[in-house]
Amino acid sequence: MSARSPHPTARRAQHGLTLIELMVAITIMLIVLAALLALFLNVSGSQREMERVNRQIETGRLSIFVLENEISHAGFWENYMPEFDDLTVSAAPTHVPTGALPDPCLAYSVANWTEDYKRQLLDLPVQVYDSVPTTCADLLTHKKANTDVLVVRHAETCLPGTPHCDADVADAMYFQSSLCGTQKPSSFDLSTAAFDQMFLKDCTTPAPKRKLVADIYYVRDYAEAVGDGVPTLARSRFDLVDGTLAQQPPTPLIEGVEGFRVELGLDTLSKTGAAVNYAQPIAWADPANKSTPSNRGDGSPDGAFVHCSTASACTADQLINVVAVKLHVLARATTISPGHTDTRTYQMGAATLGPFNDHYKRHAFATTVRLTNVTGRRETP
Repeated sequence: MSARSPHPTARRAQHGLTLIELMVAITIMLIVLAALLALFLNVSGSQREMERVNRQIETGRLSIFVLENEISHAGFWENYMPEFDDLTVSAAPTHVPTGALPDPCLAYSVANWTEDYKRQLLDLPVQVYDSVPTTCADLLTHKKANTDVLVVRHAETCLPGTPHCDADVADAMYFQSSLCGTQKPSSFDLSTAAFDQMFLKDCTTPAPKRKLVADIYYVRDYAEAVGDGVPTLARSRFDLVDGTLAQQPPTPLIEGVEGFRVELGLDTLSKTGAAVNYAQPIAWADPANKSTPSNRGDGSPDGAFVHCSTASACTADQLINVVAVKLHVLARATTISPGHTDTRTYQMGAATLGPFNDHYKRHAFATTVRLTNVTGRRETP
């Protein structure tokens, strides 16, 4: 009989997995992968949605910024002052725009840009329509329904040829006003050449000239290609191109602007509460000190803001008294949000848009802009 070994034989190590263990491992791995995939998809979806919302907010914010900046310069004509705003004129003003508005799309020629037409451009720095003017139909195409058209005019705030300003271009349209004491504040030169009739205080040195800025803003129903379905704020600018002075084809500015409504604040009452009346000479509340006119505006909007529409078109008699502009912009995401349905309504001044019942997210923006260049002329101590 052999002796038993004092040390027991070690257990043999396990090699490989059983089929059941392999299936359990694969199942666990698939569960983990599914969880990671779901997490990735959720994070990606949230990121895309956040990007949509951020772009939508930026669309509205930028639209308001661009329009507000433009309107704040409306009526800037350096030293020019309309007769009806000049409190040193004792007689009734002779140049007061009335009736129909000047054509915003009239191409320049010496024949059709008369002195009266030029003066109207200066005295009516803001015009608003709810439909494209007939003369602009070939220019402002594909306008989105239920949006307004805004016209803004002013002289460039910098001098031609100076840093950050356009160069002095021959045959372009420039504006020139006078500082000479022997010339009326209502004197001006709006033309393409010469510029030797308006002077500085020495009444000898020609006054500087500034480029005419005449911009038309509207919302069209596409961004880059007709039919792409992206509503876009566009701008047509008056300029010299290929030897022709006219409003140029619109340039897309901001994609995703779906609603645009403009309302105007009119200065129709004097500081005394009496109605503005330019058909009469200035009547002073106190003839002794002549500080408060009782039949001229005080620079503040009176009553409800006005919307210019086809049914109730604004006239020159109204627009010479525009002192504030209320802007309403509806920003829309450029892509849809899956699972979202827009059932909300959006208040755009006196108008309401929606519900759209589609899958785009929207947000309404609004602000009121003061026409500083107009109100500043009317304010009195």
